[in-house]
Amino acid sequence: MPEVWRKRVGALGAAVALTLVAAVPASAAPAVVTTMPGVSTAPGISTAPGISRVTGIRLSLPAPSGPLPVGTVSVRLVDRSRPDPWVTGRPYRELMVSVWYPAARAQGRPVSPHLPPLVAADLDATSAPALLGVRPGQVDWAATRTHARTDAPARPRAGGYPVVLYSPGYMVPRSLGTLAAEDLASRGYVVVTVDHTYEASAVEFPGGRLERARVRADSTADAMKALDVRVADLRFVLDVVTARHTGPPSWLPSWLAGALDTTRMAAMGFSMGGAATARLMYADHRVKAGVNLDGSLFGEVTERGLDGPFLQLAADRDDDPSWETFRKQRRGWKRDLRLAGAEHYSFTDLQALVPRISSSLGTPSEIVGTVDPVRSIAAQRAYVAAFLDLHLKGRKTRLFDRPSPAFPEVGFLA
Repeated sequence: MPEVWRKRVGALGAAVALTLVAAVPASAAPAVVTTMPGVSTAPGISTAPGISRVTGIRLSLPAPSGPLPVGTVSVRLVDRSRPDPWVTGRPYRELMVSVWYPAARAQGRPVSPHLPPLVAADLDATSAPALLGVRPGQVDWAATRTHARTDAPARPRAGGYPVVLYSPGYMVPRSLGTLAAEDLASRGYVVVTVDHTYEASAVEFPGGRLERARVRADSTADAMKALDVRVADLRFVLDVVTARHTGPPSWLPSWLAGALDTTRMAAMGFSMGGAATARLMYADHRVKAGVNLDGSLFGEVTERGLDGPFLQLAADRDDDPSWETFRKQRRGWKRDLRLAGAEHYSFTDLQALVPRISSSLGTPSEIVGTVDPVRSIAAQRAYVAAFLDLHLKGRKTRLFDRPSPAFPEVGFLA
């Protein structure tokens, strides 16, 4: 991992990354697009061990702040136009995404879990002990629920809703971006969160198949390759969203197909996902606006900048040199903000979960800083939503004119 990422993620992040690398044998898998749950598939690439019953503490996520109910669906996508970059001999690239959207009220639909069951078991056994200092079984990761209804019908809206792609951090599963995704969906956006297979710590596919990371956490070459792979992944997802790429069966349920306004699309990401967002926006003009959550930047976009609007939120540390260079080259609307008392993982769902674990088990909580978690989440939601509302919906705001007394933790870098 590049040194600048080491500084952002910190020693704990590097330690957990090292625990997540697991090489597993590869075999062919069916290249079809399916939705979860309740999907019948052929035998997969690898199967996770049995999940033992966990009786640890239970966690909850704060409710979305918008007025609309939220639905979600998970989808398997297969890109046959390129071989998998991490698995030699596999002629296609396979991804899992979750779509979060404004829903019609559907109380009979089940509430979606925060983590798929195999991912929850993997987190309990591997990364939670390394990252959070909790022993397996101390936290019931599988019990946490979102506020979204699985497969709920989309709320009708003429013209559809703006679309936002979300890319997580290096070796971080897409599920840890649920707070951001749910909140934006409750405010009238469709959010597509993406797992980058074989780089993410664990990805669960239909049929009870778990794929774990194959990147070397201490390899600069793997990290830089992962950034390139992410951009290709995200461009493929854009192709699917805009119907440039189709496959049997259709990737979207019929009740969701008309909910997307693909003339208004943005991207956002945490850590490496933020770097990928900048690169994506530079390479693909379908993305009209971008948000970087505490990610260092690399490559041509840093030196050449962007014409479109771009927002950056940083943890409470010295300014990143890549941000300084990027800031000077950006020609479009720009704001760089710092959240006082925040640490790197404050920009993930761990901001809500770690303080609860810390208070219950007495484990360290430094990975989410000293900022009050309620205020941290409220500030992030307010600024991200205001930015997207301004640039995708044309809603004026004064939140970016000057520091706001409503959010004194947020300071302006530029």
